[in-house]
Amino acid sequence: MSLTGTTFLYTLVALCVVAVVLPLIFWSRVRGPQVVRAAARVLMVLFAQGTAVALVFTMVNNSNQLYDNWGDLLGTSDHVHEAADLGASGTGGIALEKLPKVRQTFKPGKGPGMRAEGGVLVTQLKGRVSGVHAEVNVWLPPQYHEPAYRNHRFPVVEVLPGYPGSSKAWYGTMDAPQQLAPLMRSGQIEPFIIVSPRTTLLPGKDTGCANIAGKVNADSWISLDVPKMVMDNFRAQAAPDGWAVAGYSAGAHCAAKLAVAHPDRYRAAVSMSGYNDPVAVPQSLAGKSPALRNANNPYVLLKNASVPPRIALYMSGQPNDGYEAAMALKRIAKAPTRVDVVFVPSSAGGHTMALWKPQVVPAFRWLSEVMGGPHRARTAPGSGSGGTTPLAPSNDGSRHAELASGTSSPADAARRP
Repeated sequence: MSLTGTTFLYTLVALCVVAVVLPLIFWSRVRGPQVVRAAARVLMVLFAQGTAVALVFTMVNNSNQLYDNWGDLLGTSDHVHEAADLGASGTGGIALEKLPKVRQTFKPGKGPGMRAEGGVLVTQLKGRVSGVHAEVNVWLPPQYHEPAYRNHRFPVVEVLPGYPGSSKAWYGTMDAPQQLAPLMRSGQIEPFIIVSPRTTLLPGKDTGCANIAGKVNADSWISLDVPKMVMDNFRAQAAPDGWAVAGYSAGAHCAAKLAVAHPDRYRAAVSMSGYNDPVAVPQSLAGKSPALRNANNPYVLLKNASVPPRIALYMSGQPNDGYEAAMALKRIAKAPTRVDVVFVPSSAGGHTMALWKPQVVPAFRWLSEVMGGPHRARTAPGSGSGGTTPLAPSNDGSRHAELASGTSSPADAARRP
């Protein structure tokens, strides 16, 4: 029985009802010695408490999409088949351009949000560089199958959840396709392909999107194997100009780190409530030694870069939850590196999906501007000069902090109603 399936949820609801009815009927009818009666009543109480806790946990899990399956929850799911030492480049000397194309088999995704706006496609990918074998979800924009776009290549955004987190979260809890598809159709947002690979690769551990010889090559999985698969199977733009990465919480840390570390693979990154030092998450494998911490800290990587990378970072955060880390990067950034910081007041809510979901549209507006050029007009290929819609900063659809697509500050936030 699936952890996130409706069958399991309805079973728990039924058990909760039984747990309430049992003591009402049998509490005073239990027969036998006093010890037996006491034991039976204790068991009824424990059964009621256990089913209630299980139901609440399941509802929270389904709402926030923390654990995909029983393996993730129980810490028995391992998606690392090998973790060779791939060296500083993360390629292990493999020439990616010489690898033969692999055509993947895709199936319609199942779960919350996976059927919305054309549906999400899911495949099981065997990473030829990283040694990771796991699922990858792909959502295609509304224009992808339109005749006018049959020869068009689309930009790509890899989206990453927090830890723990499901690879489906951006389609379900975050409602990215439902929020973005109408704006893509109207030309207000670039028609991005949205790709979400599994990031929970080892039982009970946050990989920190790091390459750690002998344990996991999460960096190469996300930044090499997954993009290669997408390029082999879809009309996607080439890296780095056509690729971005976005995440919230632990995924935000990964997004910033991957962009700073690999400006040859990504042009932009979106970080919502992220952090720089991976030691911020106790379960992070990237925080287990000073060397690993430095190698996976976007602040250290950006500060020590011999040449400022040509990347753009959109970083949002609240006091003591992402804002300070974002400002630290902004202070050391030098052209052509661009860092736009959005201050989110504490009144907007805490470190939850309710805070990040309203930021999806502003973040993708920003990505459209950065990757498409400032105020660049969008026209369907072959449609001539008609139907253009200029891209411009907007607050449409944002809530809570009324996030803008550019920068903000504590002072600006304080002046808002």
